[in-house]
Amino acid sequence: MKRKQLFTAIIEREGDMFVALAPELDVASQGATVEEARNNLIEAIELFFEVAGPSEIEGRLHDELFVTQVSIAIE
Repeated sequence: MKRKQLFTAIIEREGDMFVALAPELDVASQGATVEEARNNLIEAIELFFEVAGPSEIEGRLHDELFVTQVSIAIE
């Protein structure tokens, strides 16, 4: 049976496209909308697991990821 695993999706606008990144694997994709970028990222992650060998998965998979914000004074 396949197990489910959660990955972080960071999506940002770049020009007229949206770029989606899964930092745990350093896998990225893009789309014309946020939803398209998200769906394309899911597909890219699935494809990565289909073709990557165990050593590549182990080498790229980050177990700890912290997402936070910082406050910076800008003059």
